[in-house]
Amino acid sequence: MPIPESLPVPDVNAQHDVPERVHQHARVRVGTPADAPALIPLFAEHAAYEKLPFTDAGTAARIASLLDGPDPRLAVWVVEAAGVLVGYAAVSRELSTWAAADYLHLDCLFVSSTHRGQGWGALLLTRAREHARSLGLTKLQWQTPPWNEGALGFYRREGATTRDKVRCYLDA
Repeated sequence: MPIPESLPVPDVNAQHDVPERVHQHARVRVGTPADAPALIPLFAEHAAYEKLPFTDAGTAARIASLLDGPDPRLAVWVVEAAGVLVGYAAVSRELSTWAAADYLHLDCLFVSSTHRGQGWGALLLTRAREHARSLGLTKLQWQTPPWNEGALGFYRREGATTRDKVRCYLDA
């Protein structure tokens, strides 16, 4: 199923007293394979924020491939401000064994520090939720580091609930 088209700029000025010019040339839109190289600096900033290593060893080409085709494995929405990507959300369809049902996995939601607090994260989360519903899915799941109180507070304000769990990794 195709990814929904772009949304208009959020009207957040009254809520946050942000000058209108900040939003004049910004929008959330569907990410395309052509955006893959421009996403790399955001991935690096996101990884640094989460205190994790990031190496771009062909990542742009792999992301472009995942976004391509009639039924892409990955869906991405980007926040574009004055022609520069300043935020993104990336999702993929996954399976919950216990629920015996698919859900939408929000792998990443990140807004650059220069654009936080302006409503972009909420708009990206809304796009992910709308996409889940368009696929007939009833759940959206993700994880965030337990020390990231800002993100946890944001997600709770958006209505999310949390479960304690540790994510493990093992080389195949």
